[in-house]
Amino acid sequence: MNQTERITVRLQPETAELIQKLVDNGEYANVSDVIRVALDEFLRARSGSRSVVTVELPKAKVIELETLVQDGDSVSLDDAIRNAVREYVRARIRSP
Repeated sequence: MNQTERITVRLQPETAELIQKLVDNGEYANVSDVIRVALDEFLRARSGSRSVVTVELPKAKVIELETLVQDGDSVSLDDAIRNAVREYVRARIRSP
């Protein structure tokens, strides 16, 4: 499993409330996931080294990917999706 680092950030109450609503609505598993996704998108936009792809998945598949995160096989849902796509591409490239 990849190492992670804990960073504390102070937010305005309104911002924290909006983030919590995303979690309460089931869009994200927890507040940390919201922050990670936002930072990933911000850094990706700044670096220009990666392309962003939006993937819509059935809820059952999202639950399976979240299980990988909970089990420690991935550090985030985004990481689990990247790994799944990477493995899919490798498998497709190998097969005729």
